[in-house]
Amino acid sequence: MEINQSLLDQPPSEEEERLYKELLLQASEMHNMESKEPECNLVQPQPGMCVKTKDLHGNKIFINICQSSEMPSPLDITEEELVHILQSDEPGDYRVPMSLGEAHAEIDKAGKGCTAYDVLISQEFYAKISKSNFFKGFFVTVVYEGIENKFKLAVDRNHEWTILKHRKTMGPLQQHNIRKKSKPRILEMDSIEETADVQIKQTKKLITEVDESHQPSIPEPKYIMMREPIDGQPEFIVVEVQLPNVKTAKSLTLDLGEDRILLKARPNVYLMDVYLPFDIVQDESGAQYNRDNTVLTLTLPVKPT
Repeated sequence: MEINQSLLDQPPSEEEERLYKELLLQASEMHNMESKEPECNLVQPQPGMCVKTKDLHGNKIFINICQSSEMPSPLDITEEELVHILQSDEPGDYRVPMSLGEAHAEIDKAGKGCTAYDVLISQEFYAKISKSNFFKGFFVTVVYEGIENKFKLAVDRNHEWTILKHRKTMGPLQQHNIRKKSKPRILEMDSIEETADVQIKQTKKLITEVDESHQPSIPEPKYIMMREPIDGQPEFIVVEVQLPNVKTAKSLTLDLGEDRILLKARPNVYLMDVYLPFDIVQDESGAQYNRDNTVLTLTLPVKPT
């Protein structure tokens, strides 16, 4: 990650101050345009199947794969189409919407302590992985990466995972907050004064959805990351990304996680996958792409501590 420390130590210029104020104002206006209705639904998962595996220290891990009609489904594709996507230059184009709950301690049948994780997916996709061992194996791999990224835990990939035969869950299933809406919008502009809305595909990490698209052959764009204010707990993180080979925001896909930025410029022009030093509020974040200087500016409100 490239962070320009000199920018953190120097007061902003008048032009930078003006630009920051405009960006913060636009982020506030976009937030005020949203409905005041709750942005999340509290969902009670339905049992599905329980996967048993281990971490690299030999500790048992149980993954409760559960289902709900409230979850959106991924694109309905065949096994052959999935193989083609995974072997393509952009395997991350296939995303599985899922909700990964917090870890909870449980007791296994031997009376020993273990850790369980609940993963919520749509009923339609659950039916698909129930019928197809190929999709099931693919999804377990995706869940592994989600657990490793969120909990900084290394799953033993060499240990053969199994599906429990006589129980569908390890421990009670926790409720999940499922987001109703996703953002951000990218505003494409020729200048500061003239803007046009461009809707860009965005899914939450995230989850967090897990992404496997990082390919070394795709260059990472240059960027700088700044905090506002400079001292103390920041209210915003501002990221400026240089995209000299991008002509329009329509070629950009931006995903924001709670502490992660995933930016792709199609086709295989740029790939930026970085973690942030603070958790952000995705629904209040803003993005602008200036076609004159080919710079994408992200304005990311920081979650209060």
